[in-house]
Amino acid sequence: MKDKLRQLAEAAGLLLEWDNSDGEPCQLPERVQRTLLEILGFPADSDATIDDSLQRLKRLHEPASPDQWPPLLTADRDTPITLPSSLPPGTVFSLLLEQGERIEGRLDSHGALPGVAEIGYHKLNIADTQLTLAVAPQKCFTPGDASGEKSPRLWGLAAQLYALRRPGDGGIGDALALEHCAIRAAEQGADALAISPTHAMFSADTERYSPYSPSTRLLYNVLYGAAETLLGEARVHQAQAGTGLEEKMRHLEADDLLDWPEAARTKLTWLRFLYDDLMAGEDEDSQALRQQLEEFRRAGGDLLENHCRFEALQHERGPGDWREWPEALRDPQSPEVASFAQKHAHEVGFHAFLQWIVADGLSRAQQATRDSGMAVGLIADLAVGADAAGSQTWSRQTEMLEGVSIGAPPDLLNGQGQDWGLAAFSPYGLVRSGFRSFIDMLRSAFAQAGGVRIDHVLGLMRLWLVPHGAPPTQGGYLRFPLDDMLRLVALESWRHRGIVIGEDLGTVAPGFRQRLAARGILGMQVLWFEQDEDEQYLAASDWSADAMATTSTHDLPTVAGWWVGRDIDWRSRLGLLKESQSADSEKQARRQERAKLAATLGLLGDTPTAETLEAADIPASLVLDSCARHLGRTPAPLMLLPVEDALGLEEQANLPNTIDEHPNWRRRWAVDAEELLASSEVRERLAQLDRTRKSGSSREPSRQSANGRSGHE
Repeated sequence: MKDKLRQLAEAAGLLLEWDNSDGEPCQLPERVQRTLLEILGFPADSDATIDDSLQRLKRLHEPASPDQWPPLLTADRDTPITLPSSLPPGTVFSLLLEQGERIEGRLDSHGALPGVAEIGYHKLNIADTQLTLAVAPQKCFTPGDASGEKSPRLWGLAAQLYALRRPGDGGIGDALALEHCAIRAAEQGADALAISPTHAMFSADTERYSPYSPSTRLLYNVLYGAAETLLGEARVHQAQAGTGLEEKMRHLEADDLLDWPEAARTKLTWLRFLYDDLMAGEDEDSQALRQQLEEFRRAGGDLLENHCRFEALQHERGPGDWREWPEALRDPQSPEVASFAQKHAHEVGFHAFLQWIVADGLSRAQQATRDSGMAVGLIADLAVGADAAGSQTWSRQTEMLEGVSIGAPPDLLNGQGQDWGLAAFSPYGLVRSGFRSFIDMLRSAFAQAGGVRIDHVLGLMRLWLVPHGAPPTQGGYLRFPLDDMLRLVALESWRHRGIVIGEDLGTVAPGFRQRLAARGILGMQVLWFEQDEDEQYLAASDWSADAMATTSTHDLPTVAGWWVGRDIDWRSRLGLLKESQSADSEKQARRQERAKLAATLGLLGDTPTAETLEAADIPASLVLDSCARHLGRTPAPLMLLPVEDALGLEEQANLPNTIDEHPNWRRRWAVDAEELLASSEVRERLAQLDRTRKSGSSREPSRQSANGRSGHE
């Protein structure tokens, strides 16, 4: 039985052996194997159930005939295609290319489909079966493709979208503030502006606001919409005045910390007034806008309609988990849901209206980046999973896993592992559906951007899944169809002409980064982690040319915060230090780290042998300038500087392992987006970075923006 259990676990995609973050071998205990197999739908509590599960998996992996093949196959361009089950050589096939050309042919002497030169989603007819053949380029669209340079040295900023300010934003950064920030960044020479996730959240539950725990990754956060750009300032001001919320909005805008629940309720209130006014308007302008909205809804199809129905159901029933709704409402295709949507058509339409506004705003922001001369423009952030109680799991249930959540095994930073509470794709559901949700997710991310950052890109190969109710240490890795997913990423990347960055921090499987590089997906290199075997910070020339370079991330200290030990203060205050750590020991270690970093940056002057440094020994502003130049000299094709490090801020956006103890995802920047980069210190820091990145390049070290203002006035 033990051998059969192992056979079943491997066939189901469980990883039975792996190396942890210390390089030590680990094994998946049998009891965890059984638990995960039961959750995955392949019971293993007896010989009989194991045999039955094995037979079902065999039919899944080895379909007997073409009518049992999955609805979509992936392939590389100009590469013979091995089919899921054997057909005789010479079997006739017909291929209707996406571009309209039809190809007639026969399988080769090995029973393989000849390679296809055209990338795209083509229709294959063979053996009385029709399916989609997704033919991908060998590599994603790269920074070199975007810039037209053989060895690009682009740079950009990374911004928390909600943190941006503009007058009238009601306390939440939005697409119009993003547009303003992008134009100013372009004037300084930036070619990219990476932003925090814009995934759809819960309009009926404004207490949920972590951008990495969305309701769905297939649509957008309606709170980021800027209705002025689509409907005009007069209508917006009328709605705000009509609801009596202008004074409250001014108070929300004045706060240093974003009050998500109150700001969201306020914005949704006047947006509802705006929608009601638009739908009741009889003037030509209202009629034309309603026609545009209707066209948007038609283009959005079932994906948009189902999300809007979900939002309307939650509005009617109140916040909660859809899995606790009456059974008929748990099925998005049920007659009861259709009846509800018909009865509440105005409410369903309101949520489509909200999606229309935010999609338009993000599209305008991306267009502004290109009009301003950016080679890449916006880089969207794709979260690793979705909230299990959200729209995506409700509308695409067969494509999501139930009973487990995504997490991470124990590592150097988290000795007990992590449980992120997020729902994962089902690898079997993805295959059975023709990767529908995965493709929709990629298209949503690329639609309003010039690039996508895939959070925890390791999940394309394997995900650490934690059974509900179990500690993270009792989880295990499940494999995913990596080759298929990489091909689809490359295909959508080229269709949208957008670059791809994979956040590859954590426990990385051997050879995985090389596979990403082969596909043209940039990894990530973060200053704090780039040390050699002697634990010295790497020289700029030793950084990778296959990764994006950055000083920090939203989950890590800012440069100024790290330099003064702000992160240590927070972790000590909140009891987040390990038992073997104390604030004093951490501060002593930080003194040593400062000295090592200062040595690499060339800041020690006449004391090259200094072993420790106090924060006051070197001004943080000088460290910031040196870090920007240091990363600017790396061979990375793209370098991103977080706005916090451009401004010299000490506080980080998110402190892992906290919820309310630290103001995660709530800090707003003090200056309006129009003036965010305007101070002489910030302008000079970015000018130095721009010159460093473009030295030796054929491109000019600054550019004129569309309105004629120079970034280096």
